[in-house]
Amino acid sequence: MNKPPLTSPTTDTATNPQSTQPHLLKTLTELLSRDRASLESLTPYVKNLTQPILLSLLSSKALAQRPNTLLSFFKWAQAHLPPSLTQSPLPLLSLLPSLFQLLKYKDAKSLLVSFIRSDRQHTLHSHILKPNNKNRGGLKPLLDTCIGAYVECGQPHLAAQVFSKMKRLGIQPNLLTCNTLINGLVRHPSSHSISLANQVFKDMTSSVLGVKPNSNTINLLIYGCCLENKFRDALDWVSKMEGFGFKPDNVTYNTILDALCKKGRLNEARDLLLDMKNKGLLPNRNTYHILVCGYCRLGWLKEATKVIELMTQNNLLPDIWTYNMLINGFCNEGKLDEAFRLRSEMENLKLLPDVVTYNTLINGCFEWVSSSKAFELVDEMKENGVKPNAVTHNVIIKWYCKEGKIDEASKTVGKMEESGFSPDCVTFNTLINGHCKAGNMGEAFRMMDEMNKKGLKMNSVTLNTILHTLCGEKKLNEAYALLNSACKRGYFLDEVSYGTLITGYFKDDQADRALRLWDEMKEKQIIPSIITYNTIIRGQCHSGKTEQAIDKLNELLQSGLLPNETTYNTIIHGYCREGQVEKAFQFHNKMVENSFKPDVFTCNILLIGLCREGMLEKALKLFNTWISKGKTIDAVTYNTIISGLCKEGRFEDAFDLLSEMEEKKLGPDRYTCNIINGALTNVGRIKEADEFMSKMVETGKLQDHPLQSEKEQSVLTNEVSEEFDASSIAHSEQINELCNQGRYKDAMHMVEETTQKGLTINKSTYVKLMDGLIKRRKSISKAAQ
Repeated sequence: MNKPPLTSPTTDTATNPQSTQPHLLKTLTELLSRDRASLESLTPYVKNLTQPILLSLLSSKALAQRPNTLLSFFKWAQAHLPPSLTQSPLPLLSLLPSLFQLLKYKDAKSLLVSFIRSDRQHTLHSHILKPNNKNRGGLKPLLDTCIGAYVECGQPHLAAQVFSKMKRLGIQPNLLTCNTLINGLVRHPSSHSISLANQVFKDMTSSVLGVKPNSNTINLLIYGCCLENKFRDALDWVSKMEGFGFKPDNVTYNTILDALCKKGRLNEARDLLLDMKNKGLLPNRNTYHILVCGYCRLGWLKEATKVIELMTQNNLLPDIWTYNMLINGFCNEGKLDEAFRLRSEMENLKLLPDVVTYNTLINGCFEWVSSSKAFELVDEMKENGVKPNAVTHNVIIKWYCKEGKIDEASKTVGKMEESGFSPDCVTFNTLINGHCKAGNMGEAFRMMDEMNKKGLKMNSVTLNTILHTLCGEKKLNEAYALLNSACKRGYFLDEVSYGTLITGYFKDDQADRALRLWDEMKEKQIIPSIITYNTIIRGQCHSGKTEQAIDKLNELLQSGLLPNETTYNTIIHGYCREGQVEKAFQFHNKMVENSFKPDVFTCNILLIGLCREGMLEKALKLFNTWISKGKTIDAVTYNTIISGLCKEGRFEDAFDLLSEMEEKKLGPDRYTCNIINGALTNVGRIKEADEFMSKMVETGKLQDHPLQSEKEQSVLTNEVSEEFDASSIAHSEQINELCNQGRYKDAMHMVEETTQKGLTINKSTYVKLMDGLIKRRKSISKAAQ
């Protein structure tokens, strides 16, 4: 039997809607109840739809068994009804019970996520948190699903408040809900999220809620501890796992191993690996990957290669991820030939390079080889069917910013968007860093505002970039204010944030403020890395407090970190600066017993210290011992000894070393010539000084640079009296020489090494290097055209 046709609203309906609301509700319900309900048939009724009718339809028992119809009607209403009706959370809350009743949790969550993302006033959250003890059974699925939706939308703190309501009402959440919330909290970039995650765990396992955790729950909490560098707490959780009825698994151990390796705490990582094996857990592929990554991060490439050999012995063949990590390690060390050899090895094993392989090599070429080679690789990857991704564009943007080509970097951002990739935090941080280096702080802050507009929050990288620039400009009060404001706004501050400002205070001779900031960092349980320890040790040594620096070294060792060459060399140099050369040697000998491998910087620091204290014979003995053992020496080594010999008037010995220096192709450089010329002039041997300098010019050693005036020679002689300053000058001269030879990459590498050792470089050297790089870029540009 055919149903009678339904009529459109009459004039009476429009003039007196109150009297017809039940009739209209019945009409719309019948329309939606039809087997092939057409939503277009609802259009004539739009003007008469009120919120009570809309809510009644969405919560109708007659339509409750038609979830797909209700979903379609809800979406139709959002598109056709006034915003005043659809922007309220009430229609959604009316629809959800029907979806939950028919187990349509996925659809319900999808609607919640969609609403939350546009709900800037958090109206839904306010409705959910309203006191309502009715129908607890109906509340449970709503609250469970809301927690997951808020976490998915990146708002775990709001989800935690929903969880608190469940606790107050005694409604037991699902284990999946609890794990989702804990996961969202530990991964959220906020300083109090992890403590909140621990509170959620206490509440879920309390007698009120009684949710039994699983291994995933504990692993998430362990991950949170590792993010905060609370390794003891992480290990305590490992011990507690058995109390909850399960044992730690590979994920448990790998989480802690990864965090330890990232912090360079390899001794603790080895102990944990041994504990893992003792408990019958065999390392899996991920375990080996973590170790390879850890060794590569420290530059221990031989050890990383041995791990890969160990993998093979345990029938775990290295995959593309393993090779990519090792290639990255060699690229970071500037060993591009070895990196390309590994790529060939991959291809021989039928492992085709992917976008990560290419991105790593492209970045390596930009850093160490040439931009032309890098762009060749970009073309090659396209030819081989490997599509560039956001990282590829970010690598190119980074190079342009490094070269000071901000306009080119901005154009690359445009190309990135044309390729379908939105600029991310890395893109903006790179641009901000570029503007900071160029002194465009206004533009840097504008980029930060643009980040916020795009919904990209400032992270620790952005913060540290701005801090570094402010400290470089000696705006330390502004830097400290930024540090505090970021902390109050809930951003993660890391050891780099504090280390940057600590370095700034030391450079500004504010050692007390630097040490107070160090204590503040420790109070906030931000565990320093080896780099941050080196910062504080260097600062104390430069402040003439090497003994206090030793205390920091002991603290470093107790924390499980491994000191590196920079740590040891800094302390040795500190003793030498204070004139305590004997203590420097005692410390050196003790550290050698503890596996410290002295390098050429160690040798030069000790030689400078000995010569400064007038211990030339001991310096010569060290020099000859070093050479007899076949260890590396450089121009600074020779210049230091030649300077000492000239001071003692031992010119014949100095000239012998000069010849030896030439044979080894280590010089002489301008600094060597200035040492000898200045010393001959000071003892009145003017004619010999002139003949020597003329010979140097004729042989091209000075490349026709004008001879220094008597006044300049006097200044140089005074500089040489401070032997550490002499080392700085020598490094500057050596960088100049590399620039003269057009070896700008080598010059840049030496600048990095020099500054890492705490030495300063003449401003004129920086100017010369920058000038050379500019000319080189122009010549490359012309050649390309």
